[in-house]
Order: sequence, then C-alpha cells, then structure tokens
Amino acid sequence: MTDLSERIERATERLNETIVSRPKTVVMVFLVLTAVFAAGIPLIETETDATDAFTEDLAEQQAYDAIEEEFTGPFTTDGESTQLIHTSSDVLTREELLASVTVLEAIDDQSDLRMESASGPGPTVAEAIDEDAQTPTEQRQVLESTTDREVRETVRALGEEPEFAGLLADDFNEGEPAASASITVVSHDVPEEFGEEDLTDIQLEVESIAEDESADIVVFGEGVMFDEFENVIVDSLAIVMPIVVLLMLAFLIAAYRDPIDLSLGLFSLLLTVVWTFGFLGYAGIPFDQQLIAVPVLLLAVGVDFGIHIINRYREETVQGYEPLTAMRTANNQLMIAFIIVTVTSVFGFGANVVSDLEPIQNMGIASGIGMVFTFLIFGILLPSMKLLVDDLRERYGVPEFNSTPIASEDSSLGNILTLPVKASQYAPTAFVVVILVSGAAMGAYGTGVDTSFDEEDFLPPEEEAWYVDHIPEPFAPGEYTFTQTINILEDRFDANQDETVTIFVEGPFEEEHALEALDRANDDPPSSLAVAPGGEADEQSIITVIQSYAAQDEEFAELVDRNDRSGNGVPDRNLDRIYDELFASPAGPEAEQYLTDDRRGAQIEYVIDTEATQEDAAEDGTAFAEDFHYSATATGQIVIFDAITGMIFESAIDGLILALVLSAVFLVVIYAILERRPLLGIVNLFPIAIAVAFLIGTMRLLGMPLNALTATILAISIGLGIAYTVHTTARFIDEYNANGDPVGALTTTLSGTGGALTGSMLTTSLGTGALALAITPVLGDFGMLMALSVFYSFVASIVALPPALLLWASFDSAEGGLREQIFAR
Repeated sequence: MTDLSERIERATERLNETIVSRPKTVVMVFLVLTAVFAAGIPLIETETDATDAFTEDLAEQQAYDAIEEEFTGPFTTDGESTQLIHTSSDVLTREELLASVTVLEAIDDQSDLRMESASGPGPTVAEAIDEDAQTPTEQRQVLESTTDREVRETVRALGEEPEFAGLLADDFNEGEPAASASITVVSHDVPEEFGEEDLTDIQLEVESIAEDESADIVVFGEGVMFDEFENVIVDSLAIVMPIVVLLMLAFLIAAYRDPIDLSLGLFSLLLTVVWTFGFLGYAGIPFDQQLIAVPVLLLAVGVDFGIHIINRYREETVQGYEPLTAMRTANNQLMIAFIIVTVTSVFGFGANVVSDLEPIQNMGIASGIGMVFTFLIFGILLPSMKLLVDDLRERYGVPEFNSTPIASEDSSLGNILTLPVKASQYAPTAFVVVILVSGAAMGAYGTGVDTSFDEEDFLPPEEEAWYVDHIPEPFAPGEYTFTQTINILEDRFDANQDETVTIFVEGPFEEEHALEALDRANDDPPSSLAVAPGGEADEQSIITVIQSYAAQDEEFAELVDRNDRSGNGVPDRNLDRIYDELFASPAGPEAEQYLTDDRRGAQIEYVIDTEATQEDAAEDGTAFAEDFHYSATATGQIVIFDAITGMIFESAIDGLILALVLSAVFLVVIYAILERRPLLGIVNLFPIAIAVAFLIGTMRLLGMPLNALTATILAISIGLGIAYTVHTTARFIDEYNANGDPVGALTTTLSGTGGALTGSMLTTSLGTGALALAITPVLGDFGMLMALSVFYSFVASIVALPPALLLWASFDSAEGGLREQIFAR
C-alpha cells in the first residue's frame, strides 16, 4: 500500500514537473489537439424529434407504430402530407371555405411544392356542388359563384358522412351546420429519395403562403415540427449561453480580479466546450435538448478548477515564493484533489449510462468525457499558460492588477466561512447527528417526488414567458406554433391520445368467434376505464361501427341480424361478407380506423375515466389487454409515456446508487492508498449525501418532477458536490499533517480554500441557474435544480463537513497507532 502511494505521488510529481519545466511544449500540444477536436464540430447532427429517442424500443411504441401504419385515421398525417388547421367562429361558411380553397390554389400554383391532392371541407363542398371542380382554381370559382344557402344545404347533406365529419371539430353541428375548426390535408407527390429537410422546406413555404392568405389557418406537419424542435435548441442556446457567460464573467472578474488571469480562465473554458463538441461530432452522438445542459455543466466544473488553481498559486506568491516554486507547490497539492474530483465526477455524470433511455445515456457519455477534458485543460494546460504569461509579464513589465487570494483568516469572508468550525468544535458528534437526522427527514420526504414524461416538456409553452418579448436581436427566439396547434387538435378534435387507451389486437378476424371474443372482454372493464350505461367499457371498435351503421341502414341491419346467432347485436358468422358490405358503404372510412384491410389487425379505443391517473389507466390497460382471446397490446400516448415515466424513475435511482457506490469505493480506496485513512472516503461522501437528500426534498416541495432531464440530476449532484468536499478535505489533510491541530487546520482551510469554493459556488450556481430562462420547461427545471445542487453542495461542505472532519480527527488520533501497524504490514 505504501509503495503504491509513493508511485502515485512520484507520477503526479513528474507530471507537475513537466507542467512547470516545459510549459511551451504543453501549450503547443494542447493547441494541436484543439484544432483536431474543432474539426469534429461540423460533424454534429441535431436531434429534431424530442421524444422518438425515448420511445423507439418500447413494445408499446411498436404497437402504436403498427396502428399508425395499418389503420386509416379520420385524417391522414403521414410524412408526405401537410395539414392546414383552420379555426374561426364557423369554418363552414362560404367565406371561410373560400379562404381555405384560396390557400390551396396558391399552393397548387407553385410546382416546387409538389401538391398532388387535397382533402378537406372546402374541396369536398365544392366537388359536391360541381363534380367537375377537381382543381383548387375550379373549386374556388364554384364557391365564388355559389350562394350561401346552397353551401349551407350542401354542408348539411355532407354532415351525415363520417369521412366529412372526421375533418371537423367535435363541436360540429349537423342540424345547423357549423364547426369551430377544420383540417385540410395536402398530399405531396415526392420521390423516394425525398428527405426530412426537403419536406421541411416545402411545409415552411406552405406556412408562408397560409400566413399571407389567411390569419386563421396554421400549418401542421412533420417538417414544421422538425424545424421548430431544431430552432428550440438553437434559440435556447442563444438565450442561455450569453446569460451564462455574462453571469460567469461577472463573478470570474470578482474572483480573478485580473484581466489576464480572467482571459486565461475563459480561454480554458472555451477549449473545454470545443473539445466536448468535437467529441460529439466524431462519436456520432446527436445534439438534442438534453445535451444543452452539458456545456453548462462543464463550465461549472471548469470554473471551479480554474479558481482553485489560480487562487492556490496566489496564496504561495503572496508569501514571496517565485512563480515556478509557487506553481509547483500549488499543483502538487491540487493535482491529487483534481484527479479525485475528476474520477468521482465521471462516476456521477457517467452513471447515467446505465439508463435504458438513449438520450440519458448520451448525456452520461458526453458529460463524463467532457469532465476528463476539463481535468486535462484546467489541470495541465491552465498552469502552463499561467507560467508563460507571468514570465512575459515580468519580462515586459506588465503590472498585476490584483493577485491576492479571495479570502484569508483576517478577511470578513474568512471569518464567516470559519463560523461552522467555531460552532461545532466543542460538540462535533451532536452536530453530525442533527445534520444526519435533518438529511434523513428531507430524503424521506423526497421519496414522494413525482415522475413524469410529457411531450409538452420539450415544447415552448403556448404563452411565452414575459422576458421573451424583451430579448434583443439577434438573440430573440423565433415564433413557435406547434404547441398551439397541438392544443387546438386536442381541444377541438376527437384525436386526444391523452384521454384514451388503445388495445392493438392481432387476429385473424374472419373467424366466426372473432367479434364475440372482442366484445366479451368488455363485460368486466377495469375501474380506470369509463363505463357505458350498460355496464360495459366505453369503447370504439369495429363492433361499434357495425352497430352504428346497422342503426342507419335497414338492409345492412338485416344482414347483421341474420348472422347474429346469439342475438346480442354482434355477428358471429359470415364476417367476411359483413366486412365487405361495411367497407363498401359510407361507413367504410370509419371502419378503416378499426380494422385492417387484410382483417388481421384491429384496434379498440377505450375512454379513460375522468378521475383515473395516467399510471392507473396505463396499468389497467396493460392488464386488460391480457384478457383478450387474441394476442393484444395496450398502447396509446398515455401508455407509452407511462412506460417511459417508470424507466425515468428507474434511471434516476440506478444512476444515484451507482454514483454513490462507485464514489464511495473509490474514495475509500484512494484515501487508504494516499493517506492510509480509508474512513476519510466516507467522511467526504457524507455532506454530499445530505445535499442530495435536501435536493430531492426540495424537488417535491417545489412540485418539480423527475422527468427526461431532471432524472439525471441526482447522479450529477454527486459529481458536482464531490468537488467541494474533496478540495476542502485535501487542504485540511495537508494542514492537519503539518500541525496536528484539526481546528486550526479547518480554520486555515475554510478561510483559504473556502474562499475559492465561495467564488466557484456563486459563479456556477447563478450560471447554471440561467438555464431556467430556456424556452422549454425541461431545461428550465434542470437549470434550477443544477443551481440548487451546487448551492447545497457548497453549504454542506462548509457546514456538514467540518464537524464530520473534527469527529474523524478525534478517531484518527485515538486509532493512529493501530492504523500504523495495520498499514505497515
């Protein structure tokens, strides 16, 4: 053990000697590496779909995809179509129908928009009036020459057709035909090689046309969605990063108080970001909303490292030591601490790779690798640059503006930081017990924190925050319509997946007992599903379509009745003929929503009880699917998102446990090797465990759930917080070994290193907290929690760590002789 400790010390001394004796070589090597990494930045791809990466491997999502592929919905939303959402007091008046057709005419006039056909209330009404009106121009002419009364009578006649009604809001009134919204689907004739960007270009041009022609028509489609998701990332960075930089700059000025030292620190931060982004490009990791947090995270750690190295160097130079000697002493003392912080931070940040969700895995990889880059740049490059700059300063007579440490024992800040030592030195055990109980209480309270996953977390809110209107160009964000359009679809159309559970059943469904088997499962529905007056589940399926059309058509009703041997309204023979008649009837389009053309797949939509939670509905839907005679899978957005919610919670707990265990083992081992004091590892982790407990308790108190991004914060808190306790402990051990007085050692530590910790905390907590200004809620919550995590870690290192170290020192003094004997063997 002693030999290993000596080898580690010799290795770090050789590294430090290289930094001190060959700074020019070090700087040149790092500049070459920076050029290499910079070349990888253009290779970065942007992930434009915020939720697909979370759902792609789920069985529930695969069933949902099968439904999307196999069934024809009330309106088509495939990747080769654009939807025009028209809203007004009544979209079925002649004027409003004419406005929608005019937009279609403008689209059709531009050949590069590849309009193949359009289906919507405007074209349908025009064709019903004049069947020869096949083009938008002809349809516009028909509507212009038709009276309001004729249009109203045509709409009333069309209102009985399910296909027409499916394009209208659910407030459509057939008797006095009126509707508050409609959907017109524009199909595009595109070649197979047509890509996502090509579709985006088309839909953005369609959007421009719609804005020019009508204020009441908005464009909805995959291209618009991809464009807005991509812009959300760019706009969030444009808002957040300047604020982060300004806040950090302000506090770095206060911490460094020297423009040249400040420039060195900022340059090092820039290189950290360049290296990390270059790695993302070379590794093929797409940049999504989660990864916006990574550069902010690395800036936080980089600021901490930079302030520590410059501050510790100044502590030596103010005592009269020459620059080489001062840097050698500072680096020898800090290098081990930097290595410990780096390894434990990699454990904390990288622990998220155990998640089953790819975006969280990518964040773990990017932040872990970025942490290694941060160590290399701030632990090796920054000291070398500092020596070169100070040499040039001395050679050319450039004055130092302020080279004193942030705090000292005689300063006001130093006196404040040492208060916990003075308060706890007489009863450290009592302080530790009180802190432990408080942490346990907050942790227990925090176990009730909610977990959520919602597409709206990744989207800009419909109502922008007050500060957005005051952001100047070029940082002002663009205009976003996607959330507003989704809300319109959910509020006004019968297409809200949040309120239904869909069961995807695999047939075949031409067997005589097929429909009876589907109907029988509804007799005893779970409590979370809404119940119809007859006591059965409130559902929509091929059975309800058959029964609904039978009520309208006597001939079809007789066919169903002849083939219903049980007399319950569900046919149980000659199903192939019944399907043929149904699909050929006016009810055919509705039937296509629930039964595939080959009669081998069916979907059943169940309405959820208004008092049921997402978790209850998803669990009951999954259990309900097992009651079907055929193979069945519960799906729908509520089921998919509930599955992801469970995975998010598991990711948070697994990441936290892994980060704690790996950090604890490493700290115990490294302190056993370096200091022959393994218990110091547990002492280091104690304040961070308290900080995490307070963090999760605060999350519940503020109503901030664990979501796609905040689930990573628990493990990240370990990585962030370790920096504060390790730096404090490393300095304490040096002072304690020198004089044997734990109170004096802690006083010197907190008044010296504590000043650097304070500067780092203020800089990083306010800097990372700027993420709260991001456009999307998921980033805002993460930024707030990052700031709280840093603040709690700082407070824990100042308040909880001193009594723990005093308690450890009393144990160390009593057991010193025994320890020497154990480690000497």
